[in-house]
Amino acid sequence: MKFMLIMRATDETFAAYENVDFNEMIAVMGKFNEEMMNAGVMIGGEGLDPEDPGVVVDYSSETPVVTDGPYGETKELFNGFWMLEVASKEEAVEWAKRAPMQGPGSKMEIRRVTEIDEFPQDNEWVQKEKGWREQLGTA
Repeated sequence: MKFMLIMRATDETFAAYENVDFNEMIAVMGKFNEEMMNAGVMIGGEGLDPEDPGVVVDYSSETPVVTDGPYGETKELFNGFWMLEVASKEEAVEWAKRAPMQGPGSKMEIRRVTEIDEFPQDNEWVQKEKGWREQLGTA
């Protein structure tokens, strides 16, 4: 099963890490990544740039509206993620609990990633996507 571990932080979290050496933070995260890779569960992961908030595309109206992001109504930001291939949600939770994240406002959201084989296999678009993935070598 695939799970995405989504790092979430608040302004309070960023303030708490303001005086922490960036190289030290990278080393701590690198050690955790190495532990997951050695265990064979990490299949991907990236950080998200907090300095460039991106944009939000809102589909509430007939024409999508683009605004500065990430989300005006919340103080939490998704600031990175890991993709894990594990046997269960419980195993994903155990890995999340070991992540080097502590302090005010730090949270981890865990979401199962649905796989192409879970969709109706006789659907034309599912078949096309499977073909595209094979062509790209991502099947």
